[in-house]
Amino acid sequence: MKSLSRRDFLTKSSLLAGGAYPALLALGMLKAAPSYAFNPQGDGKGKKVLILGGGLCGMTTAYELTKLGYSCTILEARDRVGGRCWSVRKGSHNTETGLPKQTAQLDDGQYFNAGPSRIPHHHELTLHYCKELGVPLQIYNNVNEGAYYFSEGKGPLSNQKIKVREVHNDMRGYMSELLHKSISQDKLDLALSKDDIEKVLEYLRAEGGLDIDNLYKASARRGYTVAPSTGNQAGKVAEAHRLADLISSGLTDPDFYNVAEYTYELQMTMFQAVGGMDKIATALEKKVGTLIKKGAEVTSIINTDAGVKVSYTDTTGKQEASADICICTIPLTVLSNLNHNFSSDVSRAIDYASYIATGKIGLQFKRRFWEEDEQIYGGITHTNNDLTQIFYPSNDYQSNKGVLLGYYNFNDKAIKTGNLSLIDREKLALEKGALIHPQYLKEFEKSFSVSWHKTPCSLGGWALYTSETRESMYKALLKPDKQVYFAGEHMTYLNAWMAGAFESARSVVTEVNNRLSEQRGEYKKVDK
Repeated sequence: MKSLSRRDFLTKSSLLAGGAYPALLALGMLKAAPSYAFNPQGDGKGKKVLILGGGLCGMTTAYELTKLGYSCTILEARDRVGGRCWSVRKGSHNTETGLPKQTAQLDDGQYFNAGPSRIPHHHELTLHYCKELGVPLQIYNNVNEGAYYFSEGKGPLSNQKIKVREVHNDMRGYMSELLHKSISQDKLDLALSKDDIEKVLEYLRAEGGLDIDNLYKASARRGYTVAPSTGNQAGKVAEAHRLADLISSGLTDPDFYNVAEYTYELQMTMFQAVGGMDKIATALEKKVGTLIKKGAEVTSIINTDAGVKVSYTDTTGKQEASADICICTIPLTVLSNLNHNFSSDVSRAIDYASYIATGKIGLQFKRRFWEEDEQIYGGITHTNNDLTQIFYPSNDYQSNKGVLLGYYNFNDKAIKTGNLSLIDREKLALEKGALIHPQYLKEFEKSFSVSWHKTPCSLGGWALYTSETRESMYKALLKPDKQVYFAGEHMTYLNAWMAGAFESARSVVTEVNNRLSEQRGEYKKVDK
């Protein structure tokens, strides 16, 4: 290696997957920029870009392109911006297929996030835009050991609410006990030294809270039935649930254990926008609002020799718009119903796109009984019934009223719930929720429900891919179809997250700017 010059090293490294860029960083010849750094070069004056969709991706795309001098127009079918980044509050409305228009009657100041509600701490670009746009953030409590598991069924622990911490610590204890027995009795063929084995056993004692006999017994980890207090009131710890009861009652099923602390995107710390996630969309609208035509429903997208032509309808009738480039952020499920002249590969990818069925219902209560009666501040209760999850608000703690998420369900459960009338959705949420919180029936005031797969401008919660469709359909959409580029969370590996919209916006801005800069003879490629 001593005879290998820097030039030779860089030449050879450029043949590898990472190219020479990381090698330059390693040699100290470049300084690593933050992942959100974005400084494309160029002059977009005289070039028109038509952006379809006024969600986070569409508005961010316009925001960045206008910095470079491009003339942008955003066509948005709804009478609001943000797309699925939507906080329901008083006066919010939605009309689902086959159902009457629904208008929220929530009290002033009350809201819930019908779309995205959480920002992972490692979604740097989302956090960057919140900071750049002046959107204040607060902690989102995604994990709460004081919330519940509720399993409908016939097991000894079924049909009763069990504290999350009880299930977690009982299972942790029993599993540690069983593993401790196996290792200490040499029943595992481990390539470990005697000292290593003892260290593992000691870890298991601590992890499971095992007693001196290396057996699992209930401890304060799982909470108290009588809290510690003054004098001789040391507190009382209930007996542990039997392992067989936990298993037979379904409390170890994936419905409960495929949850936040095991999922990378849902691990703490998480954030939310103060006052509702739509504050992010509102902040973007303040930057590009003059470029947006609301109520403009696209009907056709046609590539021409000179650019692209888009037809749409608004309150005045049929309209047309043309541009040099079109950036389409319309969900693929909606796009498949529009007229276009895309290539066969792109058309096939659009037509076969799959989006998840998902729904939420916000329930307003006259008092925050989950806090006052049960000391639940944020977090999620998990069920195996049609509710799937109940979310407790991570804002306005100890205020008088509150809105909790009565259900957040997916796939078959979401389809079943979405097929109900609005009043029957409310009835389902109240009946099932009252099994966990009897206070529901006395304290309930108002509701508002959203089934995204039945909402016309969305037709689904977010894009779904398999390993096969990533290789076929997804790749077909990564390239522009002549003058039309595709963007949105569905064009990333960050499906369902606002980060997908932001990352896609930057990616398409880079591609379009590189292309148009090259046409102007001032081409200077900028990596995404």
